[in-house]
Amino acid sequence: MKNFRPLLWLLAITLFFQSCSENGEDPISGELPAIDILDDQYGSNPVQSLNVYLPARRSSGETPLLIYIHGGAWIDGDKSEFDSFRALAETYFPEYAYISIGYRLYDIPTGNNAFPSQEEDILSAIEYIVSKTADWNVSNEIVLAGASAGGHLALLHGYKHSTVGNIKSLIALFPPTELSELFEFNLLTQLGLTQLLGGTPETVPGNYSDSSPISFIGPQSIPTIFFHGTEDTVVPISQSEILEAELESANVDHEFVIIEGQGHGFAPLTYAEAFEQAAAFSANYIQ
Repeated sequence: MKNFRPLLWLLAITLFFQSCSENGEDPISGELPAIDILDDQYGSNPVQSLNVYLPARRSSGETPLLIYIHGGAWIDGDKSEFDSFRALAETYFPEYAYISIGYRLYDIPTGNNAFPSQEEDILSAIEYIVSKTADWNVSNEIVLAGASAGGHLALLHGYKHSTVGNIKSLIALFPPTELSELFEFNLLTQLGLTQLLGGTPETVPGNYSDSSPISFIGPQSIPTIFFHGTEDTVVPISQSEILEAELESANVDHEFVIIEGQGHGFAPLTYAEAFEQAAAFSANYIQ
């Protein structure tokens, strides 16, 4: 029995440390390890899901969230788009957790998921994220970002649903901002927006207004940094010029970065510079 008792103590200690490791804690330092949570569902549709990237040593007081919304003209793309930006995020937003949102896409053949399905999904996703911050041991402070259609959805949520999520700053890359104006750009945008919004600006003007971020800008709007190329042939730079004028009129903190000679999508070095500028801008508003 004298030899057996030390074995029991050794077994108990081993089980204790194994339990701590299984719960995601370093048994020696008490620090949380990095965790990737893929395809975390916030809704019943398979595309209503998140990829969540939680850093090591995170805490509710020191780890804000960078939430990214993918582009694709509201008909294409998925949340894996963030993968191409993750290294930049880790470089320029190193103390953050990252979340990429998937959402329902408009289906051209069937007409399913017309707007505002995408807006509603972003709203639901952010409500879900807010409900999980304690479980993930991260801050509730949010930087909301997106590119193209994702930039539109980020701005629309930030201005229209500003009370949902503790959003401190907005980042948009070549975003649509005023859809009735965008409708006039070319035949392709006319056909796409007519289907997506259920008519033209003349037949359903409320749909265009309700879906345009600039309709909801006011003096209390969230600080915004946005980037647009002068040679963009998909979303004209005039969309960001309209946004700048509205933000200036409302006296909202903002920064408009014009990218000379580039189009709908930037060169790798330009993306790196944009992330660096966006991180510096957002740092002014994170506690």
